[in-house]
Order: sequence, then structure tokens, then C-alpha cells
Amino acid sequence: MKAFAVVLVSAVLSAGGVAYSATVTNKDGEAAVLVIVEGESRIEVAIDAGATEVICPGGCFVTAPSGDRLGLQGDETIEIVNGSVVVK
Repeated sequence: MKAFAVVLVSAVLSAGGVAYSATVTNKDGEAAVLVIVEGESRIEVAIDAGATEVICPGGCFVTAPSGDRLGLQGDETIEIVNGSVVVK
């Protein structure tokens, strides 16, 4: 399932050709699952502890493990800290 999410995110990133993408780093000691909604698409992306992923080309809505929700334009740098999303 995790590999599928990574492939799906990669396909979305390469298909769009959009210059903007949000970068998220998981600062927690365990994997975190983000729910990402872009338009009508909803996917779950697992980010391993200490890993960094590129998400949301062109913007999206993200739900963090803590239940926090936020809208991203696609050019943010964010961190997952204690299950919450922190925009840098």
C-alpha cells in the first residue's frame, strides 16, 4: 500500500508539470500518514520517520495524524512534529 501511494504521488507530480510542490519532513520517531485531497482525488501518504516527501503540486488540503487540517498552495515547507503539521 505504501509503495502504491509513493508511485501515485510520483505520477501526479510528473503528470502535472507544475513548478510548485510542498515539501514535508517527518520529525517524529515513527511513520506518519497524511491524507491528501487534490481536487476530487483523495490519497493517503505514509512518510517514514525522518523522511522527506514532495507533495501537493499546485495545492491541496492535508489532514495530519493529529487531525489538524490545512490548505497548502504547493510551495510550503512543512514538518510533522508530535503528529501535527508545522508550516515553516
